[in-house]
Amino acid sequence: MFTGIIEEVGIVADVKKGQNAMHLTLKASKVMSDMQLGDSIAVNGVCLTVTDFSASQFQADVMPETFQATNLNALKVGASVNLERAMPANGRLGGHMVSGHVDGIGVIKQKRAVSNAVYVEITLPEALADDCIMKGSITLDGTSLTIFSVQKQSITVSLIPHTYAETILGTKKVGEHVNVETDLVGKYVKKHMQASQSTLTKDFLTQHGF
Repeated sequence: MFTGIIEEVGIVADVKKGQNAMHLTLKASKVMSDMQLGDSIAVNGVCLTVTDFSASQFQADVMPETFQATNLNALKVGASVNLERAMPANGRLGGHMVSGHVDGIGVIKQKRAVSNAVYVEITLPEALADDCIMKGSITLDGTSLTIFSVQKQSITVSLIPHTYAETILGTKKVGEHVNVETDLVGKYVKKHMQASQSTLTKDFLTQHGF
């Protein structure tokens, strides 16, 4: 489990890419401090497992499902990535509950400066936009953000100066892709409500005296 509070921006040191999978070597510093084999690290919001590491870099495999469903397949040597270690049991939940399981890919539609913030509009697949609510949480490339506008196929978030400077969202341009994970709790509530509604048919109500 992660929080969406990015700890540092790492650099892609090496990419070994196959037809539908890849092996990454990433340079980092802060997330290396207590690293162990098998640790979970969120890379652009994608939960990856550490398969090897040294003092200044670690390696991870990207399997076919992840390769096809996220923007990691576009990474090249020298690219910047958002990094976050899994949250310890006694840690602070500074952002929101993030699983590291990406729901889909969004596209940056617009970026505009408003006072000390940067508004970023993200085009989403309609199914993902349907899971978004005003003032709800969303994770973009692993960064926990608050939604302040929801349209049929897009949402808008606001980046404070710290987030703009300390994550890769500040350098991403219009047209680039971002990994999207919608609110974990909201997805469970929606699933439960849909299952409950499916049993409330006209015949069911008639049989029970309604």
